Amino acid sequence: MQTLAQTLASQAVNSSLTALLLTLADTSKAISGAVRHGALAGVLGATEQENVQGETQKKLDVITNDMLKDALKADGNVRGLASEEEDYVVEVSKQGEYLVCFDPLDGSSNIDINSLVGTIFSVLPATNGELNEQSFLQAGRQQVAAGYVLYGPSTMMALTTGKGTQFYTLDPDSGEFLLTNDQVAITPDTAEFAINMSNQRFWEAPMQTYIADLLLGKIGPREQSFNMRWIAAMVGDVHRVLCRGGIFTYPTDNKNPAKPFKLRLMYEANPMAFLVEQAGGKASTGYETILDIQPTEIHQRVAVILGSRNEVDMCLSFHGIDYSEEPSID
Repeated sequence: MQTLAQTLASQAVNSSLTALLLTLADTSKAISGAVRHGALAGVLGATEQENVQGETQKKLDVITNDMLKDALKADGNVRGLASEEEDYVVEVSKQGEYLVCFDPLDGSSNIDINSLVGTIFSVLPATNGELNEQSFLQAGRQQVAAGYVLYGPSTMMALTTGKGTQFYTLDPDSGEFLLTNDQVAITPDTAEFAINMSNQRFWEAPMQTYIADLLLGKIGPREQSFNMRWIAAMVGDVHRVLCRGGIFTYPTDNKNPAKPFKLRLMYEANPMAFLVEQAGGKASTGYETILDIQPTEIHQRVAVILGSRNEVDMCLSFHGIDYSEEPSID
């Protein structure tokens, strides 16, 4: 099996991006260790702080955020970073070629019940001039790399540099990420959907109708049975979609009119959309392709519908959208 470094070399990824991706991989190994130690290391539970979104931070949110910040500052290739746990963008190195956006511990509410969590990251080219929030406000198509690390029974990385999506598994003996799937492919059709059904009454009418049809199964208009899955961590639900197809959605809702969307564009939706498109799937808000959105702020939230392309198209048809133009994964 090829190591991560060997695979990046075979893809002709340049040396600076390779070094940055290896830094992210090495840091994820340390995060994996912290997650696995759990209560033994006293890292479970919540702090008394809230992040910029008004969410109570878990101890591991803060710890993993600091681990990534420290590693990226030492890397030398990063101009600046943005994180779910940082109020503002952070300048790293004036010589850096890249900007990194990340969610240090997606699904951290799962930590205390020993369920799936992960790290999500997005790499953008650095712009010339002064570093500020505007430097990061690039459409997802500008990403040069994106991925996540899932801390489960084994630690796995999904990664794309625009040359398809690959899976790597951390070998506990050698400490290397080894290539275990060189061309992840999402099946175009599916019988699985992932959605938080507790919010059903708050969804827009198109999503209400779409999910109602799925729940009717063989006696409904789809004439097919569907299974529902929900891990409550985007990284786990998207990993399942990449492994065996499916549709994952966190749609618009009116539970809190001031916050109609849940997931963050820059460090959740964009990197996951890049991975999914590179694996042959599709990713939309219901009204526009995620990777084509022009961001307006670093902590911007969006609705997300992604996964098996035929099922995503079916969902979009309920929203009155016909995406006959297929995105290229070249």
